[in-house]
Amino acid sequence: MSTVIVRACQTESLPSPRYNTDSMTERVSPARSLHGVVSVPGDKSISHRYAMLTSIAEGDSKIYNFATGADCQSTLSCMRQLGVSHEFTEEDGRSVLTVHGAGLHGLRAPSDTLDAGNSGSTMRMLSGILAAQPFVTRITGDSSLVNRPMRRVIAPLCQMGAQIDSTREGFPPLNIHGRPLSSIDYELPVASAQVKSCVLLAGLYAEGETTVREPVATRDHTEIALRELGADITIRPRVAQVRGGAPLKGKTFVVPGDLSSAAFFLVAGLLLADSDVILTNVGLNPTRTALLDFLRSMGAQIKLLHVEQVNGELVGNLQIKYSPLRGGTIEGAVTAGLIDEIPALAVLGCTTRDGLTVKDAAELRVKETDRIESIAENLRRMGISVQTEPDGFHVSGRQRFRAAQIDSFGDHRIAMAFAAAALAADGACEIEGAEAASVSFPEFYATLHQLAR
Repeated sequence: MSTVIVRACQTESLPSPRYNTDSMTERVSPARSLHGVVSVPGDKSISHRYAMLTSIAEGDSKIYNFATGADCQSTLSCMRQLGVSHEFTEEDGRSVLTVHGAGLHGLRAPSDTLDAGNSGSTMRMLSGILAAQPFVTRITGDSSLVNRPMRRVIAPLCQMGAQIDSTREGFPPLNIHGRPLSSIDYELPVASAQVKSCVLLAGLYAEGETTVREPVATRDHTEIALRELGADITIRPRVAQVRGGAPLKGKTFVVPGDLSSAAFFLVAGLLLADSDVILTNVGLNPTRTALLDFLRSMGAQIKLLHVEQVNGELVGNLQIKYSPLRGGTIEGAVTAGLIDEIPALAVLGCTTRDGLTVKDAAELRVKETDRIESIAENLRRMGISVQTEPDGFHVSGRQRFRAAQIDSFGDHRIAMAFAAAALAADGACEIEGAEAASVSFPEFYATLHQLAR
């Protein structure tokens, strides 16, 4: 086992709230294997939630291992515009974010439009808080985000009493007219942790008890964080209920490493013979580990070396070794659990024995880009046969990657997935728009190059 240790660490110098719009090209050469120990950035989903919730908590909170990507900096930037101060410092070689909470009713009207950058999580979840404020807020995003639908959050918030206007119906920018909210019992028409979180955050301000019911279980980071901060919340399978008015109390949090970021190293390790990689302090929340379950179902050798609970979240170390894989099908509830990892799994599926079929994934068409078409286009450039459907695609197995010019289409997951594919190509690949990776993982390419052998 190599002794190379790679750490992706937050520094006091923050990335821009959106990725660099000056296109960058990254050259990725073939590798024989991946070896080393890597610590991935803090979980993006959890970092968003901690930043928002500690901002409306009473007193100071400390957050260790806050996500380094631009999306989470967009959330912090929005909270600062709403009157919440924060700063990054170093403690024992670790970066710590201190948030000076304003309390439930301490936010103030921003002097300008809030900019969520490329972050749909910021816009969708923060809208739940903004819907209850005694002022009007305008929130927008970059050219990608303004083309992503927001009707899923607008509908329940309007049922609770908010007024939300948009230039194009259902699309950003949003003008959110905060009003006193009423509690609702809301059944999600489509499983979405972001919509669930939006309604629960609005429920913190509503009179009575707000209930959210979901058709299948989605990530429960919001419910866990609310419980940790002292909210009056009840959690049952596929049901969460929060009673409005209970104050949140600031505390110290440690953000687990992001399993979605770890996915690209898991895939790269499974693509390259003789690979042996250890990923440390990775979040293992049961609502997020569908990736590990699916990889194991295909025959992947993934070993759990250590596990513990931190702030209600499971965290552990994973070891991945090269494994010949069978292939498989992603459909139904499994699709919802793997939606963010599908670009990486598409790359892996080409090399398996039986290939990969993805169904029930129409949501991929309204992500940062149309991910179904972006995946298909780049696979075809690399000489891979792929068939697309309105809600998914199929790649046959036992295929080989050719060197090619890759386009990220401004999507961080596309850029990183095809950087992993490039390691297994027959020559060097160039990734146009490689800067998109900084949305979630600014250190990605440096980490990948250090692990490649």
